[in-house]
Amino acid sequence: MTDVSALIERLVPEIRALRRDLHAHPEPGHQEYRTAAAVVDRLRKLDGVTWRENVGGSTGVVAVIKGEKRGPVVALRADMDCLSMTEETGVPYASTRPGFMHACGHDGHTAALVGAGQVLHAIRDELAGPVVLIFQPAEEGGFGGRAMCEDGALEAPHVDAIFGLHNMPVPGLAFGAVGLRPGALMGGGVNFKIRLVGRGGHAAAPHLAIDPIQIGSQVIIAMQTFVSRRTDPLETLVVSATKFQAGTTNNVIPDEAVIEGTIRSLSPALLETTPERLRTLIEGLAGAHGARAEVTFKPGYPVTVNDPQGTAYVARVAAMVTGEEAVKSNYDPILGSEDFSFYLQQRPGAFYFVGTKPPDRGAVPFLHDPRYDFNDASLPRLMALHVEIARRFATEWGAVS
Repeated sequence: MTDVSALIERLVPEIRALRRDLHAHPEPGHQEYRTAAAVVDRLRKLDGVTWRENVGGSTGVVAVIKGEKRGPVVALRADMDCLSMTEETGVPYASTRPGFMHACGHDGHTAALVGAGQVLHAIRDELAGPVVLIFQPAEEGGFGGRAMCEDGALEAPHVDAIFGLHNMPVPGLAFGAVGLRPGALMGGGVNFKIRLVGRGGHAAAPHLAIDPIQIGSQVIIAMQTFVSRRTDPLETLVVSATKFQAGTTNNVIPDEAVIEGTIRSLSPALLETTPERLRTLIEGLAGAHGARAEVTFKPGYPVTVNDPQGTAYVARVAAMVTGEEAVKSNYDPILGSEDFSFYLQQRPGAFYFVGTKPPDRGAVPFLHDPRYDFNDASLPRLMALHVEIARRFATEWGAVS
């Protein structure tokens, strides 16, 4: 196989410039019009590459690189959307859109996949089967992965396996190292909203009212007790109340209070059973105080569950890129959610992390921090991992189990 390291290095200035341009012009979920156009503009320059636009009902792009052979089909995915945050990095290419920034590295993910696509196109004669590049909108809570699946992103051609990555700027994963595990890698979630209806009154006469704030405080504590005393301690479950709204002034007990938050777990079964168990607890607690509870749940992203074969394949190929010592194949799972989970419900494959913290620095701002910036020095590693996972798929996929 061709040594692509020199080709990647030649492309790095161009891909870095693209990454910084995307960073300066962030777009939220399902509104990535400029970003998708930048991707398509580069695809147009690759002779023989075909693509579809407006996939997933909005801005998704699916491109196909075909070689001369008709082997199995592998897909690579990048997310394109930004977060609704105000940037505080102070970099020259900082966001030009107040209230929006690339605080999760999707600008780097998109640029790296564009670069990998250019490399794969250059060595397309070596490809034993088509490579599908998926540029996805709305990962940040917008269910873009689900929309892409529903709109046929894994069909025409039929994808046999799919792989995706995420930058991880943490001390526990060395720069350029790969972290993954079979089974649950990232948590699934369910969002909840609790409306507690009591009876308002004067703050000086609480006995004449039914105080929804006091009841709401008990509800929040009871949800934590539910985790510690009504859930198997060997299971992973987190219930977080993140929003509590009630009242309008300091001397009036309000009629109602609203609590919102999330349930997170690495267990699909626990995510399925916990909502109704919590509903029973909350309604009973409110009723004991003479109040009424209206509890609604909205499913978030599923648990990201890596296929064992897909995990073994990534570990095998990543070792060729990074060296075996830099592949952490039993990396600790995290409870953050990722909509790559929808692809893994449809096809075998794996999601993995790549260490991006500069080796000469201590702690750096983490994802979703207004001071975070993607580390451009990691672009060659991300591109190399994409390229090797794609071009070795037809020959190496069957060698792992």
